[in-house]
Amino acid sequence: MHPVQSLPTAPRDAPSQGQEQPADVVCVGETMAVLAPPDSRPLAEQPALSLGIGGAESNVACGLAGLGHRAAWVSRLGDDPFGRRILAELGARGVDVSAVETDPERPTGVYFKDPGPDHTRTHYYRRGSAATGMGPELARRPALRRARIVHLSGVAAALSDSCARLLEALLPERDGARRGPAVSFDVNHRPALWRAAGTDAARALLPLARAADIVFVGRDEAEALWGTARPDDIADLLGPAPVVVVKDAEHGATSYAKGVRTFVPSLPTKVVEPVGAGDAFAAGYLAAVLEDRDERARLRLGHLAAAAALRTRDDVPVLPPRVETDAFLALSDAAWAATAT
Repeated sequence: MHPVQSLPTAPRDAPSQGQEQPADVVCVGETMAVLAPPDSRPLAEQPALSLGIGGAESNVACGLAGLGHRAAWVSRLGDDPFGRRILAELGARGVDVSAVETDPERPTGVYFKDPGPDHTRTHYYRRGSAATGMGPELARRPALRRARIVHLSGVAAALSDSCARLLEALLPERDGARRGPAVSFDVNHRPALWRAAGTDAARALLPLARAADIVFVGRDEAEALWGTARPDDIADLLGPAPVVVVKDAEHGATSYAKGVRTFVPSLPTKVVEPVGAGDAFAAGYLAAVLEDRDERARLRLGHLAAAAALRTRDDVPVLPPRVETDAFLALSDAAWAATAT
């Protein structure tokens, strides 16, 4: 795999005349139809619901496209109205969906949001969905080979045995001499999925995280999975990964890259709903990687994107214009810290 500190543009197949440029980042995973209340009342009290879309990996693809980068999403969808809605909406957001497969037998997954006084619960109906049929053969798709970064998450690993084998194919054990796109992996621990699969999430997710070039993990996730709560200890645990990013909600995020520890505090934000904030953070960070920015700017852009997600009930937020984000990236450390307090 290529070092993520200086992502090269080759080896990529040069596009022929009239052919579109390959995606900078290809995201692989399930996207579902989302049925959500229009306000904060619980699901059982709602007379009507709105239809949207949501999926950890496609959320990242949308965020990257919103920040001006070429992003693609690879997956499988049912041959149904929900699948067509997902394709149309992702395409409208600038995401390349040309490599998505349609399954004539399995349905598109669906989930419901249920607002509560403390947090929003989610109810998933995805068992046997089209995306659960993804397997290691998908790793041979040209779109994945031509990307600069392939983005994955632990959600896909829990969907089915074949999905777990797909991630293993895209995240082989590190040997120090591999070639191909850099791989970004968000741990994205979903306890209910792992309970349904009857698999030990801690044992399954640890080798995947260690094999990635960039790994994102929440401090609370690491504590729940591996009993490791301090960012420095989490970085040591995942140490084979060249870059480890530990997110700590409203406190900030710490990255460990090339032996350097970088912490950037979060910006204060009114939280409407936290769903999708981690995906937005990953999109912001990866956008800054593609732009060859330093670690401080990468974490800042992650925070700015996450803040946009926290301010909306939508899984995929409308991100601030680049003139706005670039102004925040240009702040001195003192000015950023003053904004963050």
